[in-house]
Amino acid sequence: MGGVKNIWNAMEVAKQTSDCSTSQIHSSSLSVDPSLPLSHITPLIIELCKDLFKKWSNLENSRFSVGTVSGGITNLLLKVTVKEENGNDVSVTVRLYGPNTEYVINRERELQSIKYLSAAGFGANLLGVFGNGMVQSFINARTLIPSDMRNPKLAAEIAKQLCRFHQVEIPGSKEPQLWNDLLKFFEKASALEFDDNEKQKLYKTISFSEVHNEIIELKELTGLLNSPVVFAHNDLLSGNIMVNDEEDKLYLIDFEYGSYNYRGFDIGNHFNEYAGYECDFTLCPNKDEQYHFLRHYLQPENPHEVSEKDLEALYVEENTYTLASHLYWALWGLIQAKFSPINFDYLGYFFLRYNEFKRQKEKCFSLARSFLSRSQTLNMHAQT
Repeated sequence: MGGVKNIWNAMEVAKQTSDCSTSQIHSSSLSVDPSLPLSHITPLIIELCKDLFKKWSNLENSRFSVGTVSGGITNLLLKVTVKEENGNDVSVTVRLYGPNTEYVINRERELQSIKYLSAAGFGANLLGVFGNGMVQSFINARTLIPSDMRNPKLAAEIAKQLCRFHQVEIPGSKEPQLWNDLLKFFEKASALEFDDNEKQKLYKTISFSEVHNEIIELKELTGLLNSPVVFAHNDLLSGNIMVNDEEDKLYLIDFEYGSYNYRGFDIGNHFNEYAGYECDFTLCPNKDEQYHFLRHYLQPENPHEVSEKDLEALYVEENTYTLASHLYWALWGLIQAKFSPINFDYLGYFFLRYNEFKRQKEKCFSLARSFLSRSQTLNMHAQT
């Protein structure tokens, strides 16, 4: 078993989480290298499960089966099924964090929020933590793909669930994290050096003074929109949404980027995710599709009673914050390009997202400024 990653103190986190939860959170100091092939990972995962859950400690290894659930570009997700002594099959999900993900993810914040989100009916229950990951209950549902999100029925349900998600209260600071996180990403991303000469040459073509100016200009504009601060998912891509078609039930999962943030950012970021990792932005929802989603978000029970004024205001808000989403994930991609061992073109991902930011900037800035100007005029008339 690999050495313990000091992402957090698993024992301490388990104790703190159990203190605020109705169920015990198990802990183990073991860790598993997610870069290993599944055949090598399997016996290590079995050993980990036996160490975490004492009721399984004496079971034969043949009673465990391990398979990949999702091969994302940040973590490795596994399904472990155990045939217990009574003959019942019990499944859990084991999440192995990608190496160096602490550069872009606040794991302490994630674990603190999970127990409250779980109590509100979101995601899977946290069962255990270990050196470089966590174990959660298994959700019997399929993961969405980007094209699913264009389905009007599913889009409406995602909107309803996101509205409810934004109403969850998480103890602690309510300070929005977007600009703090983005500037931290910028600081790390602008001070990289690649061993690969081709990557370094491409990296050197980036004007970080330009990127920084774009961040500051966008921060100033979005600040005029007064977007409400909510506990946001911040990563509501198709892979973090599951649906049980038979029970007609939808789940929002994976809260590792969750934080208090601007409502507009969470919604605009979700709309960008229609493009998938390939960044085919032609797949993003058009205005009518966005309005459909926004109606169900603003009034889940009576979507057709949403006023045009409220609809337009949220449309402008989320479209402007869409630009922040491009900058956020572009800089994230640069950091991943340096530190992630996963075979993915993160450096190319930066350019896809940043170029889309530049392509969309004029249209979104014009939309926001026009809306703000009209709102200011209306306010002046109302006061006279």
